[in-house]
Amino acid sequence: MNTEVPRMLEGGPALWLADGPVPRLPRDVGAVVQTSGTTGTARSVVLSRAALRAAAEAVRERVGDLTWHLALPGRYVAGLMVQVRSAAAGRGTPVVPADLEGLTPTGEGDAISLVPTQLHRALGDADVTKRLRAFDLILIGGAPLGQELRERAGDAGLAVVESYGMSETCGGVVWDGTPLPGVGIGLRDGRVVIGGPTLFDGYLGDPGATAEVVDGGMLLTRDRGRWEDDRLVITGRVDDVIISGGVNVDLAEVRAAAAHLDPETAVLAVPDAEWGMRVVLFTAGGDLAGWREALAAALPRTWLPRQLVITPIPRTPGGKPDREALNGLIADENH
Repeated sequence: MNTEVPRMLEGGPALWLADGPVPRLPRDVGAVVQTSGTTGTARSVVLSRAALRAAAEAVRERVGDLTWHLALPGRYVAGLMVQVRSAAAGRGTPVVPADLEGLTPTGEGDAISLVPTQLHRALGDADVTKRLRAFDLILIGGAPLGQELRERAGDAGLAVVESYGMSETCGGVVWDGTPLPGVGIGLRDGRVVIGGPTLFDGYLGDPGATAEVVDGGMLLTRDRGRWEDDRLVITGRVDDVIISGGVNVDLAEVRAAAAHLDPETAVLAVPDAEWGMRVVLFTAGGDLAGWREALAAALPRTWLPRQLVITPIPRTPGGKPDREALNGLIADENH
């Protein structure tokens, strides 16, 4: 895709990165990407050339021209934007595997986008950590970075920045809580809204779904947030607060507490005949009693998981926990 992206930015064919046959697209469309579908039905997101260029230009204004190394799937927005940023800077896009084997900085200004799992694993490899230390920017997205992982990266001398965004915004447009130049952010009843030239044109063939999330030129995200020292802090998803046994449980807080103990964990809530909803913890090892005891130091006891599933964490190509696969594991355990 390295040559296709520059051609697209210069007015060449749009990039079809979604599933299904390629439809006829308007001339101003630069790419159509598919959402990960981790929280619902996957949708085809239409991104104009103008939006893609605006997102790349905002990054150039923030950090200058860098060579972006591709270690993420190119068909999702994070991987696409790695290539768009390099192309906009007039540079190539070195491609490396997800485990970062063979990663080699150019020494002339380097950046890379990773998901937290990749960073966690990289910090366990002294050689990869040494190579990453030579990078001017390591952009982390796709899932919360977490304070412990941020501190480990900082102690290792890595220039880590946490990004927030989505397919509908041409990827991460809020870096360490501050919007990129030209991007507007706000809160409506605690819900994060985003505006500016990087917004998508809509969901392909689904104007109703588009109208549900765009209001007055602002994207209504599914994320909750708060302001902290003039920086945006994402506190969880709108649907992350559940009721279990008559008590409100914030799944984002449960995930954060579990990730503090082991980054290779995931948390979901499922219907339960007794509790209404029960919290389920997925992890590679341990037992339920031990995990509940460890988590009780950070969480109310009413928030603690009531089920443990021992498994490697299945992930989407974008690096997020695969909720559909995780729900399937719960179903398998219950049969």
